[in-house]
Amino acid sequence: MARSPDDMARNPDLKTLRTTGAQRLRQPRYVDLLPPCNDACPAGEDIQAWLALAQAGEYEAAWRSLIRHNPMPAVHGRVCYHPCETACNRRYLDSTVSIHAVERFLGDLAITNDWQVTPDAPPTGKRVLVIGAGPSGLSAAYHLARFGHSVEIHEAGPMAGGMMHFGIPAYRLPRAELDAEIHRIERLGVRIVLDHPVTDLDEERRNGQFDAVFVAVGAHISKRTDIPARDAGKMFDAVSFLQDVETGNAPRLGRRVAIYGGGNTAMDAARTARRMGVDEAFVIYRRDRDHMPAHEFEADEAQQEGIHIHWLRTIKFIDQSTFTVEVMELDQDGRPRGTGRTETLQADSLIMALGQDVDTSFMKQVNGIEFKADGTVAVDQCMMTGAAGVFAGGDMVPDERTVTVATGHGKRAARHIDAWLGGKRHRSPPRHEIVHFEKLHVWYSTDAAQRKQPELAAGDRTSSFEEVVAGLNEHDARYEAQRCLSCGNCFECDGCYAACPSDAIVKLGVGKGYHVDLDRCTGCAVCFEQCPCHAIEMITEPSADA
Repeated sequence: MARSPDDMARNPDLKTLRTTGAQRLRQPRYVDLLPPCNDACPAGEDIQAWLALAQAGEYEAAWRSLIRHNPMPAVHGRVCYHPCETACNRRYLDSTVSIHAVERFLGDLAITNDWQVTPDAPPTGKRVLVIGAGPSGLSAAYHLARFGHSVEIHEAGPMAGGMMHFGIPAYRLPRAELDAEIHRIERLGVRIVLDHPVTDLDEERRNGQFDAVFVAVGAHISKRTDIPARDAGKMFDAVSFLQDVETGNAPRLGRRVAIYGGGNTAMDAARTARRMGVDEAFVIYRRDRDHMPAHEFEADEAQQEGIHIHWLRTIKFIDQSTFTVEVMELDQDGRPRGTGRTETLQADSLIMALGQDVDTSFMKQVNGIEFKADGTVAVDQCMMTGAAGVFAGGDMVPDERTVTVATGHGKRAARHIDAWLGGKRHRSPPRHEIVHFEKLHVWYSTDAAQRKQPELAAGDRTSSFEEVVAGLNEHDARYEAQRCLSCGNCFECDGCYAACPSDAIVKLGVGKGYHVDLDRCTGCAVCFEQCPCHAIEMITEPSADA
């Protein structure tokens, strides 16, 4: 097989391969490398593995592979911002694999079929207290229960789910699916105690005879800012507003409502206000769209629903329903600064969405626990605080505050807690090399556009909290799974077997891969060149190093 200049440029090692003659300088080796989707997943899912099972129609096996890492796929298939897709190599060909849509399909199918989970180990006799029933606490409890430990969650609120219940509106995350996945964790043996705020961590641990504690309290305290006001109207913080809507105690907002902030919570508050019947909801944000913390699709969907965003504006003064805002500009570093020019806007109420903090006051008296300047808790590489047996994760520690990051924290903490309870130290295996697009040799047709999830028409959304984005049907979900390129891992396409001119590739059977017969192999690298997913590498012949 002739090598193209592009092949030579992408794979400089080919220039040194000897393809004729008596001495073989290189030999092929099958490898298992790390696909970029797996690398990017905050929950540490083996995405490629469960996609392979889904594309074969083995849906329950795919779901069970998925929940080895993430206990709530129906939730994450809806609310995760899918960094796995941002990293997907297929984006260089046409469009990324809709991984989150396949995950949602599997999660919903498991709920419909009532698939359940059992512990992987016998009871250990160890008791673990988890404080907070948000995504991080639920994840940790789930994994600890699978390890055989007895787990009890103490939750200050009236329902489990944390900010999944109180911070994510039902039009993005329907409560039936959320509650079903929480109930599955309870059926695994996890006990959830509601309306139970923890005020003294040491006392709680001592009274319950818990061997270890995982603290996973969410960021529920809204940040505030001082705004001069002569006679301010109604003011609410976004977290309390969303929580009141969730519990059926929505406040009266008036005809027009302003939301102050540019994050995802601001967009959720604005879209929720529209669903509460206000005539106009608008967002005031001090920077521009390129610098907003909200994900771009969140702003897109808000604008589709008639919400106007006043970019580069900050509130300077409030006089009843009149808001004086200053026009801002960005300096060369992207920081906003005032221009001195002002405008006026009219609103009957204001919702503050400037971020959230965590209440860690119940931990202040625990010896050894240290806090960072932003109020988060200092933890070591094992996610343990300075107090022996007290671990922390989720919003409690410095990191991105998303449901999936928190879920990943819970899994990691569970592994470290399990090891600590056994007098050991958990060590993650070394990570494989990541396979980027330039290493692939995609020679087959890739004309397979992404399947789009159906959505409610923009004009129909604000009349209810009905879910905006629908799931894929079985045909489309399986099609999406089949779009996976299997980067870095053999999917037994038989390309190497068919291409080898020396019949040196031996098939070992379905699911077992291939073997190279080195007595026949000439080192020509044809198998390497045609492997579409870079599951073969050419390594130096041992004798060539001598």
